[in-house]
Amino acid sequence: MGSIPIVSTTVNSSAVLLISCPDKPGIVAAVATWVASVGGNIVHAEQHTDAEDAMFFQRVQFTHSGSTPLATLSAGFAALAANWDMQFTLNELPWKPRTAILCSKQLHCAADLLSRTTYGDLGLDVVGLVSNHMDAQPLATAHGINFMHVPVQDGPTGRADQEETLAALLNSMNVDLVILARYMLVLPPALVGAWSGRMINIHHSFLPAFIGANPYRQAHDRGVKVIGATAHYVSDVLDEGPIIAQDVAHVTHRDDVVELTRQGRDLETVVLARAVRAHVEHRVLTFGNRTVVFG
Repeated sequence: MGSIPIVSTTVNSSAVLLISCPDKPGIVAAVATWVASVGGNIVHAEQHTDAEDAMFFQRVQFTHSGSTPLATLSAGFAALAANWDMQFTLNELPWKPRTAILCSKQLHCAADLLSRTTYGDLGLDVVGLVSNHMDAQPLATAHGINFMHVPVQDGPTGRADQEETLAALLNSMNVDLVILARYMLVLPPALVGAWSGRMINIHHSFLPAFIGANPYRQAHDRGVKVIGATAHYVSDVLDEGPIIAQDVAHVTHRDDVVELTRQGRDLETVVLARAVRAHVEHRVLTFGNRTVVFG
């Protein structure tokens, strides 16, 4: 007799709830009671109350038996959520999202993300490196991932054609997350809208200062004493999407544009990785054009 194949029915037994709703007494107790009712055990919980807008935000990580599919748990929590006027997501942990990384000629952010992914520091399933230049091809080859070249061709419709090709490519890749790792072309609103909350950009400035191109030149000419980097979700308004992570470095009048750029690159890699990790670990809640980022 032949052997009988064993079909795995294992369900990931760790999950995380992200909740936002109008602030009312009893929310924490209601959520904890629900977790207990499904056989769950809370291993970490963090909440924030925005007094000005009377809003409540919470992240609850819990383990459960693993015998109940996540979709069933989510449907069960929906009834509670309706009673409290909650917006919520319920996701498995760990999560390894299918990811596309976009870059142009500057490769430091893309290289850092790929290195962190290769050595297990960042939980991504990178399925492709996309660029409007060929400079990134050796980097993709070195990490054993697909390289997609989407150049802007000459001619009056070159940019529009490139944007259409890029949009179709991203859709065909079936990715969960798009990271703009110094991708230096402005994306059109129609493309950005399809990836709301799932597209992260690194801007080489401490937003909202020095929006647009060449911020290190702007910073030098302004005589700033700190420079920064900002990672944010992309919106249809340039460099104005909800901010996930920022950091700064102190500089002096002795630092020229080259030195500011060097220090800025270090900041960019760290800030982008920090933002991506927060997203992958389901630690980010958006509220309007702001974020709550749990620790």
